[in-house]
Amino acid sequence: MASTGAKTYIYGSMAVGIIGAIVIGAIGSGPFVIIAGLIAFLGSIGAMLFWKFGYLIIPLITQRTNIVLIDKAGYEIPPSQDVIVRNADGVYYASVFLGLKIFESMTEKTTEETIAYSQFFERAISNIKYVTKVAYLLYVEDVGEKRKTIEAKRAEGQLRLARERDKPQPDVLKIDKYEKEVAIRDMELQRLIKGIKPMGVIAYAQTTAVGVSKDAAIATARAQANELRTLLANALNVEVVHLIGDQMLKCFEWEKFYPTTSQELEESVI
Repeated sequence: MASTGAKTYIYGSMAVGIIGAIVIGAIGSGPFVIIAGLIAFLGSIGAMLFWKFGYLIIPLITQRTNIVLIDKAGYEIPPSQDVIVRNADGVYYASVFLGLKIFESMTEKTTEETIAYSQFFERAISNIKYVTKVAYLLYVEDVGEKRKTIEAKRAEGQLRLARERDKPQPDVLKIDKYEKEVAIRDMELQRLIKGIKPMGVIAYAQTTAVGVSKDAAIATARAQANELRTLLANALNVEVVHLIGDQMLKCFEWEKFYPTTSQELEESVI
């Protein structure tokens, strides 16, 4: 599901494609048909690219053209599209969103690992000097589709592992990483075979900073996000990434309303 910002570019590309198709129909033949066909093709390709990779393409466009987006509520998104800003009575607030990629469930850990995990998390959180939001969206996944996905990822992991092992000078770190990935997929498959319903989770964190100017608030929010990224990655043993463009806007929209079905939620995530 594309956000409002991405939809503008998608509809624009579709319009270009439709115009090209109309021109082809009107002209019928001649040298301009080739040009119209090219326009229609580019419009169609552009719509598909914005739909699939809008979260990457749109920030590049806004940075190059220095476009600032402002919605009806007064929230401003700078050209970098990595932060959301609002001016409240002369005081600026800036928020940055981080995506948490969780690869291992707590139920898959031993009792000792769970205790150690909780201790590391508490120590990390105690080092945060500002208010932080960590949100989890949970849903039950389709067992059949989940099994197909796991088997495909397991096959990919085994292929990467075999290729690395066959190299004249294999990378030990990569081999260890790929072995862990395959082991995780094996564990997930065993859980499905036992009849345990797979739970999906989409997690993200938000940090907000205040400043007397827009630039000051943005700089502080980005600094907090960098610190938070390191703390959460180490404490939760997850991959933490800065969210930009469409992905950031989705999290911002989810603060008000979020998808009500697992299919809608999965389709909204790139």
